[in-house]
Amino acid sequence: MSVVHELSVGWLLDHLSFINKAGYQLCPSCQYPAPSAMEDLVAPSTVDTTYSTGAAVERAGATLKKKYVFREEFFHVFKPHIVSAPQQKPQQGSSDAGPREGKDSGNGTEQHEGAKNSDVSIANARKKRKRKCSEFNQGELDALEYHTKIRGLILEGTRCLIEEGFKSGFLDPISAKQSSIKSVVTRHVGCGMAELCEMAKHFPSVNENDHRSAQIIDEETSTPEQDLLSCVTENNTDYAKMINLMGQKYLVPPKSSFLLSDISCMQPLLNYKNKYDVIVIDPPWQNQSVKRSNRYSHLSSWQIKKIPIPSLAAPNCLVVTWVTNRQKHLRFVKDELYPYWSVKTLAEWHWVKITRSGEFVFPLDSSHKKPYEVLVLGRVQGSIDLPLRKSDVEVLPIPDHKLIVSVPCTLHSHKPPLTEILTEYIKPDAECLELFARCLQPGWTNWGNEVLKFQHIDYFIALHNEN
Repeated sequence: MSVVHELSVGWLLDHLSFINKAGYQLCPSCQYPAPSAMEDLVAPSTVDTTYSTGAAVERAGATLKKKYVFREEFFHVFKPHIVSAPQQKPQQGSSDAGPREGKDSGNGTEQHEGAKNSDVSIANARKKRKRKCSEFNQGELDALEYHTKIRGLILEGTRCLIEEGFKSGFLDPISAKQSSIKSVVTRHVGCGMAELCEMAKHFPSVNENDHRSAQIIDEETSTPEQDLLSCVTENNTDYAKMINLMGQKYLVPPKSSFLLSDISCMQPLLNYKNKYDVIVIDPPWQNQSVKRSNRYSHLSSWQIKKIPIPSLAAPNCLVVTWVTNRQKHLRFVKDELYPYWSVKTLAEWHWVKITRSGEFVFPLDSSHKKPYEVLVLGRVQGSIDLPLRKSDVEVLPIPDHKLIVSVPCTLHSHKPPLTEILTEYIKPDAECLELFARCLQPGWTNWGNEVLKFQHIDYFIALHNEN
């Protein structure tokens, strides 16, 4: 289970557990000869760290089942990226453990203290700006106002979930002191999927009457690039599959499907299935950091509006959109994007990023980066005369102000899974779609111009089990 603890305030998630629960076990029919006693059982990797299972196969000629697990070191976040001021450090190692800031005065609630501290931080920020002979711009003022409103919720809710994590042993309050593990640096892996999608624009166009809406992966094989870009690729077995794309290997989890393309080539996805009951969207929002780093291409607001959600969504479809902490983007989603798609906004949730030792990855009141991101949840508003499908059942209403607390992956934009926490709010056999995905999930259809990015073999370790 990726949900380690569930409270009324939200969930504490184990992202790594969810990835490995997918079952990256290759089909038993694919047998591999056993390595010699001196050979490492782990597949070669371009990651700058070597691993060994520490076991040798004694019986020559034995057949092995190969299984892959995601590299644990990508979740080795033991210390905050920026250390808080001494008076703002979380109180850990006691019953009050958690990301608490400030001290209780005994004259009010912790949430009152949180709001008070936030007011002080805003006042100090204003003074600092005045000393620089400048003022906050409107975007910064809006961000401060929003942070003030949710600060108490983030602080208290996260503290409660972290306390549960300490009790169960999932989190360790002294891991930051004990850890001497260095961050793992990987060389660039992949085959330039975004560039491949650009090349696809010169391929013959796919029209609405194209009957080949999907291709099924049979065995490990080199897949023609045009096939990947012209239709949805499926793994409908109970085992993981390996595909070769331009000389690179990628793992496809069981019961999953994907389309590798950019926003200009979404027709194969529209041809694939009728409608989806859940659509999760992680748009490449435009911001200065992305421009400076050139990490990925971004989309403008009008380009995001062109995503054909009305054509992809089933009646009462749950739409979940990841939003940066820029209030401009949050207002755009709630006031312009969702109404344009006929989606009614129902709730705002927050993903809170913590370390293994139970601290915020960034100080809660940091003016540079916040340790949380926003999710906006809504449902498609269809005609009241539209009949429900036979499989439609009543689901729980979407609650507001829920927290998703987890140790983040160190790989950029590898968001935590929402599958298990959305279960209560969708029907059992829901069709699920993720847009702008960078990895695959069992039971989901995934689309994006980097949809296989984190499925590259170098992000996994190969294990062998003797028959």
